[in-house]
Amino acid sequence: MRQVVLDTETTGLDPKSGHRIIEIGCVELFNRQITGQTFHVYLQPDRQVDPEAMKVHGITDEFLLDKPRFVEIVDGFLKFIGTAELIIHNAPFDVGFLNSELKLWKTDQNPIDKTCSILDTLVLARKWYPGQRNSLDALCKRFNIDNTQRQLHGALLDAQILAEVYLAMTGGQVVLLAQSENAQLIKNTEIRRIDKNRSRLPIIMPTLEELAAHEQRLTVINKKSNGQCVWLQSSEQKIH
Repeated sequence: MRQVVLDTETTGLDPKSGHRIIEIGCVELFNRQITGQTFHVYLQPDRQVDPEAMKVHGITDEFLLDKPRFVEIVDGFLKFIGTAELIIHNAPFDVGFLNSELKLWKTDQNPIDKTCSILDTLVLARKWYPGQRNSLDALCKRFNIDNTQRQLHGALLDAQILAEVYLAMTGGQVVLLAQSENAQLIKNTEIRRIDKNRSRLPIIMPTLEELAAHEQRLTVINKKSNGQCVWLQSSEQKIH
């Protein structure tokens, strides 16, 4: 399953008021692995950046003067995202700006949310952690993800961080089994014979850091499942 984690930076808060996208950052996931494939571009918005927005991302009008316009990069952007599921934190904001750009440049492309399915990690976080802070920084702290480089917002950096947050958030067995491709594999009852002459598989023992991370993940799963994490139950039975 291919997914694309996406983030944008803009001149302001509302495309209906004439605000524009000035940066797009995308990170590719394939079968829940960060592949290293990215899409990143700064854009000339043909208008000034609002001072309040500049305080957030630090991108100046002077820096954007020689950057391409959205219409010049739209084909490459659309090719990169394809029909992948888009993972976005506060998706209505980014999707609204992307659709506004497509409409402004009168492209024949359908709205982004008609071409790609959208997974909003902010909605997911609010569902799982009601009443708590669910900003990207707060989620980084919750899942022990290093965001010390995030002094200012940046589309590619934020997409890279969000990819790690998303993988940490959805690491439970219930979410994994809910993925359509995994569900299809479970339904497949075909018996596949293993070659008896195959080479012996290596045994790789986990490090202390990996064991600690595993225990932390089981604790999160156990909390989400109201104490029904089968792996912890199996461990307790072995102890007794």
